[in-house]
Amino acid sequence: MSAPMLKFVGLGQSYPSKRAADARADDFREIADRYAADQAEDQSARCSQCGVPYCSVHCPLHNHIPDWLRLTAEGRLREAYELSNATSTMPEICGRICPQDRLCEGNCVIEFSGHGAVTIGAVEKFITDTAWEEGWVEPLVPGAPRGQSVGVIGAGPAGLSAAEYLRGMGYDVHVYDRHDRAGGLLTYGIPGFKLEKPVVMRRIERLRAGGIAFHQGYEVGRDASMDDLRQRHDALLIATGVYKARAIKAPGIGSVGVVEALDYLTASNRKGFGDAVPEFDDGSLNATGKHVVVIGGGDTAMDCVRTAIRQDAASVKCLYRRDRANMPGSQREVANAEEEGVEFVWLSAPAGFDAASEGRVSSVKGTRMRLGAPDASGRRAPEPDPDSDFTVRADMVIKALGFDAEDLPALFGAPELGVTRWGTVRVDNKSMMTSLDGVFAAGDIVRGASLVVWAIRDGRDVSERMHAWLKAKAVSERKAA
Repeated sequence: MSAPMLKFVGLGQSYPSKRAADARADDFREIADRYAADQAEDQSARCSQCGVPYCSVHCPLHNHIPDWLRLTAEGRLREAYELSNATSTMPEICGRICPQDRLCEGNCVIEFSGHGAVTIGAVEKFITDTAWEEGWVEPLVPGAPRGQSVGVIGAGPAGLSAAEYLRGMGYDVHVYDRHDRAGGLLTYGIPGFKLEKPVVMRRIERLRAGGIAFHQGYEVGRDASMDDLRQRHDALLIATGVYKARAIKAPGIGSVGVVEALDYLTASNRKGFGDAVPEFDDGSLNATGKHVVVIGGGDTAMDCVRTAIRQDAASVKCLYRRDRANMPGSQREVANAEEEGVEFVWLSAPAGFDAASEGRVSSVKGTRMRLGAPDASGRRAPEPDPDSDFTVRADMVIKALGFDAEDLPALFGAPELGVTRWGTVRVDNKSMMTSLDGVFAAGDIVRGASLVVWAIRDGRDVSERMHAWLKAKAVSERKAA
């Protein structure tokens, strides 16, 4: 069976239909339907099969995108899944949450020609969801036992990806995580309307069924020191991510009702799991009936504003110091938020927080901003616009300015662990090893707050480096014996 490609000239771009904004704002289900098979085939057939596929070049995983698009267009879905799965441990998750408009689709050649990019993310999601339904997703089969064990600190995408590859190589793999469920931000940071939790849990259960041991509610530094784990395992991987919220320095920041984005999102996701969440039930981390102001312009801020809408907030505003064109979050997420009733206050920054007599926040004092000269990253730096103060009513303020690294040397009781001036773990660029022999690091704790797809890529890369080091260690130990 074959299907002609290059249909982009006569066939327009078509994403899976989204549920109406008022309907989807009432629940935490994903907002878009999935392609029917014929739609997925037609949209895949729009691919121009470039000689130099910029979509693959700009994908951190370098997925074989044109190849599995062609297979999908030809109705060869199982082969398409197998090729997609060959370079990614979580293709259906990336299909849902990757900012394709900044990566693969944003660099699609037919997008440049004005015909609209191939809908790569939606096809990727369709392929792997179909694979799960049809039973094509095979169990994780451990490699021949090597007699060596690896400890992974952190059960987010970098740690889980590395654990999967290392288990497939035959290592005993133990994953340690402070939370009661694995998945990191996939589980507790990203809302269900972007990533429904059964999609994450089935991946984790597959790893557990493959013999990976999960130690949940386990804190390195409390339940074991770094030295304890080094004695227990032949190699360690630090893949904790970055969780320290960036601060706002402004009068009134300590007012009741000014909360951290991750605390807010975690509470909401826990309620979705059916957990008891006292801070949600008493209103501390619940936006119902409140005038909510979210400060920030990244994907976490978009998650917060859209969660507040679903909690039936009285109003939801997002303050961001740059304009729409210069915000770091996905433009698709901004559009979704606007459809659902979020108001964006561009070129604005908080200058202070007013509180009522009982100490609860009542309003945000803001300052209008303007864009000046480009900063070190090339983006135009915001600067205050004189005499432009304003006030926004707020019963709840959510700080979503991004995340920095925690003080791991202190937390882990490992002062000899080398870190950069930003607090991220310092590694050798070639070996991905830290300053401690046999201790590696990958993901956001090395590169800083970044994308899930980069964490998956780092997990894949570090597993190869650890494998090479562990093989050399085994040879050395045999010679010494």
